[in-house]
Amino acid sequence: MSFSKLSLTSLIASAVAVCAQTCAATNSTTSNAITIADLATGADCACTKLTATFGDLCLTADSTNYTAEVTEYWDIRSDLLPKCVFFPADADQVATAVSTFTSCGAQFAVRGGGHMNYPGSNNIDGGVLLALNHLTDTVVASDNSSIAVGPGTRWVDVYEALAPYGLYCIGGRMKTIGVPGLELIGGFHYLINKYGFAMDNVLSYDVVLGNGTQVVADATSNTDLFWALKGGASNFGIVTKFVIKALPIPLISSTIQAFNESYAEDFIAATVEMTQNNDAEIGAGSVVSIQYNATTKVVTPSLLGVQEGTESPPSRFAAYSKIPSLRTINSVSTPREWHSTLETPNQMFRVQFAHKTIVPDTDQLVKIYKAWKDAVDTVSDVEGLYPTFVLNIISKSTMTVAKENGVGNTWGLDDDQDLIIWQLSTGWANAQDDLRMTNWARGFIDYWHSENQAAGLASEFIYMGDAGEFQEPFLGFPLENVQRMRQIREDVDPLGVFSRLNWGGFKLGN
Repeated sequence: MSFSKLSLTSLIASAVAVCAQTCAATNSTTSNAITIADLATGADCACTKLTATFGDLCLTADSTNYTAEVTEYWDIRSDLLPKCVFFPADADQVATAVSTFTSCGAQFAVRGGGHMNYPGSNNIDGGVLLALNHLTDTVVASDNSSIAVGPGTRWVDVYEALAPYGLYCIGGRMKTIGVPGLELIGGFHYLINKYGFAMDNVLSYDVVLGNGTQVVADATSNTDLFWALKGGASNFGIVTKFVIKALPIPLISSTIQAFNESYAEDFIAATVEMTQNNDAEIGAGSVVSIQYNATTKVVTPSLLGVQEGTESPPSRFAAYSKIPSLRTINSVSTPREWHSTLETPNQMFRVQFAHKTIVPDTDQLVKIYKAWKDAVDTVSDVEGLYPTFVLNIISKSTMTVAKENGVGNTWGLDDDQDLIIWQLSTGWANAQDDLRMTNWARGFIDYWHSENQAAGLASEFIYMGDAGEFQEPFLGFPLENVQRMRQIREDVDPLGVFSRLNWGGFKLGN
């Protein structure tokens, strides 16, 4: 193709005009974008302003309680050294802090319960840590239909507040897990087969946005944000209050069972059976795990099972109860009594999760379990090694709740297929083994996921609460949901405060 001199001149002129328009638009966008200071400068600015305004609510490295606060984490890998730690007393102070971070261009992290084992998700080296410890109000509604909860609260505190009213709610299975992390990433509980995930039980969120404004997101106001917070993690703002549905469940029936290694395959088969036969007629669920001591070579499958009501032993766990056990404890108690014993102490290990998801299949899960046990032997020289193979069940009825409640959630899982999350939970002692253990876990789950894909058994769903920091949960969400979340993020945080200044954890990307 050839061009005349005149047509070429016209093309160049048109291109210049288009470029001018594009550059103007780009400059306009840039002028609205946040300015990020270098790490030290931004932190110095924010810490100085917060200290001047709030005094002792802001700790620095020479403060008495600094070391205790920066190690207030479940996972030792999360122990970092922020420039300062700010403890807002209420939502207004959270808003002031966010505005300060924005004006200073300061990088920051937010801590609720400190249980997320993803280094940098809830702490930061050299930046500012916003610790929500003081936002611990719990208020039961006058009609007993809900409970309002602050983001500094742990689930045992929520169950404690509900107990006098004979109420319960869908929250953390272990008592020391914090409220905000679990709620914002979706949330497993024992009774999800009937009541849905924790996120499906949130009635409203009070949120501080990136520009420091405060909004309420619920089914009638800021409805897009309401949806996005149901599994969308820390991409949109800081939640300063959750209003959670309260359930009239004064008593629960529990079973604790432990088994010998010779019954490990039967134990896995029982887990598959329960997953496929756990409809919503009665709420029931579990913590299912297999521990392996690589030194003594002792394998211990164990079950923590909970069912609503007083039937004891709880019938939903009959498949496990048929297996000869080393010990079985069945009891009926209040939810508060049950959860009060389930502690996960801080600072015991360096801890990493990694997982994939599978359609329930006993034979394939047994293969994965046996391969995991062999793989553990290859790293048995790692000091303090504490390996656990975990199975989290997701029965079809769990997804029905979001499908029928008129709101849905960001996960977009259909209720036509039961699922099981197979997870490696691995602890160890020393930082020099971090890379080795990450590569070990990553290689194992990726290989077996490819085997599952080839067998037509794999699901691409990744649950943030059981994922490694090297995994990408949003890749397993429906694309249209990710696109919608990204648009909502642009609408509520056009400056990019929660993607550029608060960059830790699972982010949507740009």
